[in-house]
Amino acid sequence: MNVVVRHQAEALADLGHHVDIVTRRSSPNQPDAVELVDDVCLRFLSAGPAEPLPKGEHDAFIEPFRDELAALGSYDILHAHHWFSGMAALPVARARSIPLVQSFHSIAAPADSPLSDGERPESVGRLAGERLLAQRADALVAVSQAEADTIRMRLGADPARVWIVLPGVDGSVFRPAGAPTRARRPYIVAAARVQPLKGLDLAIEALARVDPTIRPMLVIAGDASSEAGGYPDELRALADGLGIGEEVRFVGPQSRADLAFLFRGAVAVVVPSHSETYGLVALEGSASGVPVIAAAAGGLREAVVHGETGVVLESRDPDVWAAEITHVLTDAAYATDLAAAGREHAERLSWERSATGLIAVYRRLLTAT
Repeated sequence: MNVVVRHQAEALADLGHHVDIVTRRSSPNQPDAVELVDDVCLRFLSAGPAEPLPKGEHDAFIEPFRDELAALGSYDILHAHHWFSGMAALPVARARSIPLVQSFHSIAAPADSPLSDGERPESVGRLAGERLLAQRADALVAVSQAEADTIRMRLGADPARVWIVLPGVDGSVFRPAGAPTRARRPYIVAAARVQPLKGLDLAIEALARVDPTIRPMLVIAGDASSEAGGYPDELRALADGLGIGEEVRFVGPQSRADLAFLFRGAVAVVVPSHSETYGLVALEGSASGVPVIAAAAGGLREAVVHGETGVVLESRDPDVWAAEITHVLTDAAYATDLAAAGREHAERLSWERSATGLIAVYRRLLTAT
């Protein structure tokens, strides 16, 4: 979500618009405002303690955030990202008689969803809040057809108010290697927040089933979720128990540039998530000229063109994943074709194109008022 918000804001600024990104202060050292680029200002509002908080505790600070938001200057449109922001922004938008656009980026699983799906049941407040926003926001912007379908079917939104604006990718940062490079040992990358929803255990189990004579390293790039509990330790124990502890590396969160560098040198990018609204990391892998192996979950079916830019696997059987990793490792022509088609696909999805889609939504709302 943070990547989408920032890049869309910067692209909107490049197209002649001014954007304020408004977020909760999570450190006492954060200033009131900082200019990210020309016409994009990041503003920090005091709502609750100035420290990082687990997602489940944010409900209590919606009203203080709303009060701070109401005190800011005038805007033509409020675009809320995630349900917390939407619940804070809705009364402000109504009081100012300006449109509210809502993006969810993730939508709560139904209360009776099994934990094995990788989604834990959410608070009653979130479930009710998302349904309310789906009914009252002036427009709902989804990042994929899969998310749009969820907004309509799970939240009961009017299809006429649901828009799809695909995310983009910076092809100058995420780009193929200029010349063939050889790592001392081949590796695959899984870039994700380290939490059960991302299915990283499947990546480890699949790696263990690849023939040891050709087995690559697995590099896991990402920070642990504040609600992940002991999941990172569970993953390490899983790798150790499978005898591949030395072949799985946790490198922590990466800057955009460092992640792009990591992708460029990889044999493949794997995305074994249980759920994704889109799966931006898959598109970034494709932009880097790397085959992508992804789970058939949500928007990943749209981020990856099956059989052309990568492979979308319906099965979560580690043997099936191991076979596909092996195919990429052992068939150079196959891997090259996937990589080339992936790069071509990614080049069509710029952040300018994404921002242009948002502008179309905004203009439709503004001309209707």
